[in-house]
Amino acid sequence: MDGFLGQSDGVIRFAMFAGVFLLMALIELVWPKRTLSVSKQRRWLTNLGISLTDSIVLRLMAMLAVPVAAIAAAFYVQAHQIGLLNNVSWPAWIKIVVALLVLDLAIWAQHLVSHKVPVFWRLHQVHHADRDIDVTTAVRFHPVEIGLSMLWKIVVVVPLGASPLAVFLFEVILNACAMFNHANVALPARVDGVLRLFVVTPDMHRVHHSVIRREHDSNYGFNLSLWDRLFRTYTAQPEAGHQGMTIGLPPYQSEAPTRFGWSLWLPFGQQASGARNRDEASG
Repeated sequence: MDGFLGQSDGVIRFAMFAGVFLLMALIELVWPKRTLSVSKQRRWLTNLGISLTDSIVLRLMAMLAVPVAAIAAAFYVQAHQIGLLNNVSWPAWIKIVVALLVLDLAIWAQHLVSHKVPVFWRLHQVHHADRDIDVTTAVRFHPVEIGLSMLWKIVVVVPLGASPLAVFLFEVILNACAMFNHANVALPARVDGVLRLFVVTPDMHRVHHSVIRREHDSNYGFNLSLWDRLFRTYTAQPEAGHQGMTIGLPPYQSEAPTRFGWSLWLPFGQQASGARNRDEASG
């Protein structure tokens, strides 16, 4: 199985990504939660363009250094028996579950830090500047942030000793869940209530994209809802309701976030008043 992953994991992950993306996009058309406020065509071109740029950056990183990918790190530690899980005699399924939980917590922590540390927030605000939230918002991350995120996953994978299969499963689950919980879909309230006991739902994550800081600084999870409940960063519903809430960042309530060049330059330009501090008053 590991050998098969080494040869084909990129193709499998892309196929799964494309399948989930198309499914969420179709459901958004049939059961949308909110009416979009800016041009969908411009947003999609920009958001998908940023995603393509992310992929190119990761490829260049891999060409210029040791293969920079979490799954490559997993193959390395497995071959050299490095890390906790490679040195305990637990059943394989328990090792996979532990790896999935630890990696999910690591991404939750990374997301929290990206809101609290100014230099990381400069990068992460590209994601939050989107004035609507739908399946393409899930891939709207600055290339530098994507590169740093991959390095962070490697930092976790090595001492943990996560297997290639566990890392592959985590990447697939993370991407699928991110597209699901960013999707502009209207789940029945009862379904949402049950699902969010376990995973992050679209209504739960949408709160995180509010312009109001206390809502914006909550619901950091992408997959399991456990961590926000455990660390008391959980907000059940937006103050203004899902139809009345404003999405995005207060200083950028314009057409600017729909532009590709503007979005990529945002972390490096002069920060608009309120962009860094995300003041309550502006929400």
